[in-house]
Amino acid sequence: MSYAVIGRLVGLSEAAVRQRVQRLIESDVMQIVAITDPLQLGFGRQAMLGVRVDGDPEVVAASLGALPEVDYVVVTAGSFDLLVEVLCRDDDHLLDVVNRQIRTLTGVRETELFMYLRLTKQSYSWGVP
Repeated sequence: MSYAVIGRLVGLSEAAVRQRVQRLIESDVMQIVAITDPLQLGFGRQAMLGVRVDGDPEVVAASLGALPEVDYVVVTAGSFDLLVEVLCRDDDHLLDVVNRQIRTLTGVRETELFMYLRLTKQSYSWGVP
């Protein structure tokens, strides 16, 4: 949506909207990003891993976050220390990532793999009515 359209909707000038958006970006309150469809980009296999760690979960989370196939890492409370989402080309790629990259990381004690069969909902409209 253009700044002019947003301005009309909220009763501000285009310049005022542009300045406010810029301040939100600079203060790290907001990011403007493009959301891609992994299937359209050749990533036919998505999975979530529950990870239990020995030691500091944040250290392992940082290592996992450095892997190019990992797009989401969360430190959690509950039966897993971390939840990790991975995007892979196919099952062979997923097997390689899980067995050779994730399970071999220092601090990774156990993993449980949850393969996505169908994505039913994915929304980025937080706080928007």
